[in-house]
Amino acid sequence: MPPSIPPRKHSWRDYALLLALACCWSSTYPLTKIGLGSIPPITFISARSLIAAAFLLVILYARGLRLPIDAKAWKLFAFQQSINSTIPFLMITWAQQYVPASSAVVLASTTPIFAFLITWGITRHEPATLLKLVGAILGLAGTAAIIGLDALGGLSKDVFAEIVILVATLSFACATIFGLRLTDYDPMVVAAGSLLFGGFVLLPASLIVDHPWTLQPTAEALAATVAMGIFSSAFGLMLFYMCLSRLGTLTTNAQGYLRIPIGVGLSVLLLGESVPANLALGLVLVMAGVAAMTIPGDRYGRVLAKLTGRKDPPVAGSDR
Repeated sequence: MPPSIPPRKHSWRDYALLLALACCWSSTYPLTKIGLGSIPPITFISARSLIAAAFLLVILYARGLRLPIDAKAWKLFAFQQSINSTIPFLMITWAQQYVPASSAVVLASTTPIFAFLITWGITRHEPATLLKLVGAILGLAGTAAIIGLDALGGLSKDVFAEIVILVATLSFACATIFGLRLTDYDPMVVAAGSLLFGGFVLLPASLIVDHPWTLQPTAEALAATVAMGIFSSAFGLMLFYMCLSRLGTLTTNAQGYLRIPIGVGLSVLLLGESVPANLALGLVLVMAGVAAMTIPGDRYGRVLAKLTGRKDPPVAGSDR
């Protein structure tokens, strides 16, 4: 048998990339709030997708890669973009007209929790561990704290918008599972093709519904749209794939709970939003729930063994 290769030691640069990724993706919600000040949702998402696609196409050209032209590839890109970007982004963008960016970032970060519930309870592809079940309960409790306590004041449009964000999050979770079928293509190719498809699909709807030629967007809104496309979307995807190659899937998923406090902090800093008690409680619970989804099973077993005094830690099951 060939000698085993010791695992690569992670440097501070690897974790700096992870932190940068969390910053990129957490900036989505405050930037959307700024853009929506003078740009309607359909136009905003279409422009953001096309800017991101153009940026990625330049990167692909520099790498010597091209988008596939076969119908099979574009069928997959179209379906992936519909459930992973176009439909959920439209829902979240519409909802952010009524929901603070800080609430949106917490609710939209529950994707790993719903992905686990789907793969465990419906598709039966994910084994359940005690830690993940606890994480799911904490995440759902945090969601209930945000929406449920808001609903005590009456079923307003704000509460309905929060529910819409959760439905979009379910779409993100399904896209995460479906994305496994796209492994035949370079991830950057998938990202560029999907964003290009989504941008052009929404362009006619934008022309019909929003009449963008009549808009008078502010300089802040235009800057937010460009930053969304390049920083939050294109650059974020590049960092995501770099983190996957350097840190692995499990550690890369840690950005799911890192981006929650960063996103809320950016919302407070850039938009002057407040953090009410129910949002603070939901933030802590959702962060704990998402973190539980990314703790390796062997590490969990060692901790549990120390707590219970057992010499041989139990096997926690697959965490990948």
